[in-house]
This record gives sequence, structure tokens and C-alpha cells, in this order.
Amino acid sequence: MPTLDEASALAAPFTGRFVRPGLQGVPVQGMHCTLLHAVGLAHGDVDLDGLLTDVGAYAQTLRPFTLTFDRPAVGNVAVEINGWPRSPFAEIVEHLTQAMTRSGAAFTAAPSRYPHMSLAYTSDGAESIQAVSLKEALAGIARPLSGTILADRLHLVEQWHDGAQIMWQPIAEVPLAGAKA
Repeated sequence: MPTLDEASALAAPFTGRFVRPGLQGVPVQGMHCTLLHAVGLAHGDVDLDGLLTDVGAYAQTLRPFTLTFDRPAVGNVAVEINGWPRSPFAEIVEHLTQAMTRSGAAFTAAPSRYPHMSLAYTSDGAESIQAVSLKEALAGIARPLSGTILADRLHLVEQWHDGAQIMWQPIAEVPLAGAKA
């Protein structure tokens, strides 16, 4: 997750642009970059100690890295800012997917396996969203848009959608090698 300062800087150009029926803006303290969305899985379904041992050992092989995020894209269920580079992000996603598989828990990996952060999610009334007008509003931002975050830890959370927002409960935080605990 970005720091509050990083999230505020990334979100600032978009403030107020998602106030429309069918969209719910993500508060800056809720901005996050999902690595693995294990659909159909609750934290009680997993051997957390084993998973955290596996992921913790792997995290100590990784150094903190920077992700850069760019102009937003209007997707099927969210407005997201996409990030780069794909590596080491993709390698982390692959390892986490394998660690979840090794845990024996049954889950489906969501297809969002690329660096991104959502600025708004669809909510009740999403069928009334006019994608073209939303894209026009975003194109009206007449300045370069990009920002960076330092990825120095992994967060394990249990997540759900309450009909308006993605909600989560923190379970564990795993620092990468050399990151402050």
C-alpha cells in the first residue's frame, strides 16, 4: 500500500472526477496495489502460519522497488491507474499464487495480475455510467500525470465488497529485505 503522502499525490488530480451515480471513489487511505486476489477464500481457510513462513522467506530475497503509475483507464468494474515496471511485480504475483496453491486452500486467482491501483469502483447504479463522458473528464486533465510509490512490504488482508467499496481487514505485513519493520 502506498503511504498516505504517496496516495494523496497520486489521487490529487482526480479529486471530484468520480462523483457520479454508479461510481464510488476510493479514499486515499484505501488505495492499494493488489498482488493476488484469491477469490472464494477467507483467512480461516488457510494455514496462515505456513503461508506467512513461505511468503516471509521469499520476501527476504526481494529488495524494495519503485512502481510508477500513469493516467487512469476506465475498466469494467473500476477506474484504475496502471503501473510499471511489470517486473518484479509479476514475479511476486507468481510466487504468491504458488504459495497459496501450496497451502492447499481452494481459490480462484482474479485476472488482475498487473500493477494497478483503483481510484473508483462501480457500485449501485453502475449501469448508468457513461464511459465516454467519464473518459472525456479524465482526458480534460491538462497536465502530465504520473507518480511513484516505494514497494517495501507485502500486506495480507481479508477483503470483501460492501456494495459501495472494497473493504478489508489487515492480517499480516511482511517487509521486503532491508525494509524497516
